[in-house]
Amino acid sequence: MGDLTDSNSIDDRVLSVVPRREEDIKVVFHKVGDDDDDEHTTEKIHLQSNSHDERGNDKDARTRTMESSAMQRFCPLIYCRIGGGGDPISTDAGDTVAKEKKHCPGLGLFYGLLATVFFSVIALLVKTIDGIHAVEISAIRCFFQMLFVMPMLIYHKTGFLGPRDKRIYLVMRGFLGSNAMILLFYAVQQMPLADATVIMFSNPVFTALLAWIFLKEKCTIWDCVFTVFTLAGVIMIARPPFIFGARIEEIEGDYTNHLKGTIAAFGGAMGAACTFVILRKMGKSVHYYLSVWYYAVIGFIECFITLFILGEWTIPFCGRDRWILMLIAILGIAGQTFLTKALQIEKAGPVALMRTVDVVLAFIFQFIFFNRKPTMWSLGGACCVVVSTCGVALKKWYSNTHPRKS
Repeated sequence: MGDLTDSNSIDDRVLSVVPRREEDIKVVFHKVGDDDDDEHTTEKIHLQSNSHDERGNDKDARTRTMESSAMQRFCPLIYCRIGGGGDPISTDAGDTVAKEKKHCPGLGLFYGLLATVFFSVIALLVKTIDGIHAVEISAIRCFFQMLFVMPMLIYHKTGFLGPRDKRIYLVMRGFLGSNAMILLFYAVQQMPLADATVIMFSNPVFTALLAWIFLKEKCTIWDCVFTVFTLAGVIMIARPPFIFGARIEEIEGDYTNHLKGTIAAFGGAMGAACTFVILRKMGKSVHYYLSVWYYAVIGFIECFITLFILGEWTIPFCGRDRWILMLIAILGIAGQTFLTKALQIEKAGPVALMRTVDVVLAFIFQFIFFNRKPTMWSLGGACCVVVSTCGVALKKWYSNTHPRKS
């Protein structure tokens, strides 16, 4: 076999194997020299296999030898790296690809819980600040968020404008998202903490409705039922006079402020729902930090103009208020980061269910820090909203995990 019959033959460039016996394999490399050389160089290497097959398995051993020979002929470079068992030795890159990333069970839900706690604490801190307008609090939060996101954009080399065909969506996301934040902060200042949180928490129901209108996503009868339940819960919390009468008891402060807070929270929920629809429209084509960057920049510009028009800009008092404002900004960044990590690891349905803890924490904080017990109307409205939101999350989760067979 070692003789060469044709210097231009393709077989001259391949690796062939001649089995001598079960324990001995002769590997011959045929190397074609340069055109000026008349002689060809032949290198012979004898490899001792570690096979110890019995004579009863001669047929299997012969079959393995033939398969090994075929593999060597088609892939000589790989076969040059053969271990004792006959398996190719994996390279470092192969080992890296083969290793699957394993996450701790429940880590995504834990991240979702942390984000929920941070957002609840933010609402509590906003409620405790006196003498500072909600728009100014939003401006300070957006400013610190800009400082945090800017290095991330430089590190990831995403740019500050984003893809040309996605900029209109980024601008809309920033405008609607920042408005939702401002309205939530204003609602927290004007009405009980738990009531504002519950109304704001109704945004998943409106997200499903808006996705059906603008994204042509499927809308079922259950989505309509959940929407009705959510609106009923909002009405129970708002308690408008034309339904509950002119004399309404157990209202925190003036009813006019309570009604303003209800409208602001409802508008914030709609703004958050529109934001989620826009993010779903963009998908994963835009980096997360770029989306947050538009949110912070447009929000800061909007807050600055609004404060200039209203003349509500005030310098926070030294000490407690300034520390609280900085803490609101830091917790806002941490909450968004953990929420994003949760959605990357876990499905959206379980994360949305974990967000229901936000409502429970709002009632607990309201009772502990403000010594205010929830009314039966507030509890009833909270139950309607929570049940509707959980229903939307569970329906979405089930449809993703149990797709219909066509």
